[in-house]
Amino acid sequence: MVEALCKELILRKDEATGSELQTVYFGGGTPSILTQGELQQLFETIYQHYKVSPEAEITLEANPDDFFKGHAPQEYLQTLKNLSVNRLSLGVQSFYEEDLRLMNRVHNTEQVAVLLPLVAKHFDNFTIDLIYGIPKMSTARWEANLRKALSFGVPHISAYALTVEERTALHSLIVKGKCPPVEDELALAHFQLMIDLLEAEGYIQYEFSNFGKEGYFSRNNTAYWFGKPYMGIGPSAHSFNGKERRWNIAHNIKYIQALQKEKLPFEKEELTLNNQYNELIITRIRTMVGIDLREVYTTFGEPYHAYLLQQASKYLYDGFLHIEDNHLKVTKAGKFLSDGIAADLFKVD
Repeated sequence: MVEALCKELILRKDEATGSELQTVYFGGGTPSILTQGELQQLFETIYQHYKVSPEAEITLEANPDDFFKGHAPQEYLQTLKNLSVNRLSLGVQSFYEEDLRLMNRVHNTEQVAVLLPLVAKHFDNFTIDLIYGIPKMSTARWEANLRKALSFGVPHISAYALTVEERTALHSLIVKGKCPPVEDELALAHFQLMIDLLEAEGYIQYEFSNFGKEGYFSRNNTAYWFGKPYMGIGPSAHSFNGKERRWNIAHNIKYIQALQKEKLPFEKEELTLNNQYNELIITRIRTMVGIDLREVYTTFGEPYHAYLLQQASKYLYDGFLHIEDNHLKVTKAGKFLSDGIAADLFKVD
């Protein structure tokens, strides 16, 4: 797999000709299973074939348990720093054992308690993922979860409502009546509590699911939300150049076999004007900046600008949207409804 990733990086190097990479993101949840040598190989390929900004944000997603496999966690942390990683994203999910078991997570709370102080010692910039809306999680326990995160000095928190996918252990428990279903009302209560608590602690909700101290917003994810071009490497990875979206095949073996033949295994689609407009809506509405009405007018023309204001009118009246400095933004009351609001603002081909 690592050989295939390096091969794709080399075959696609001309796509970034003349551009400095501003962010490098090792994602997918499990890059931390890679050895030092495998990560070194990927970094060497990137730096050999691409221009990387000296100020680039270089993030690696990690599962907490991976830091305890065959090495001391501080050794692995130092290895990552030596390899130019300057931001860690840790899938903590919860500080309660029963929540981790319910979500079928491999790590435990003891590992997290050991790891986070070490991460804070080695990395100034790091983030953790938390999950809310978990069945049987009281608002008091969710608040305790957040306060536990704050006790470690975490400068950035990403928090997501629990979703239940079919053919998962949690889905099976719910179907069998052994676990209550996910409740929107509970998730909403957790969401509102989180906003109030984190904002009081100096965090800025710069995107629906992301809270950061000043200077610690994710530059990588912010680029997605503002329509910057990006290149995705690996199975299922998506790429975007502003007009065209492409995605690699999801099958690992077929992906590797194609790259061994020096073929790029992807599909693509040209985005219609409506698609481009809808992409702007769904990404910008989730951010604290909102939708720039002048940009809509300039990029798509008066008919789209008028359509957007017409579709937004009922939400403006109900107090879920407001206009500030020619930017259409969700209000606090509208944040939890932002995906549904965005769907109503779409233009369908």
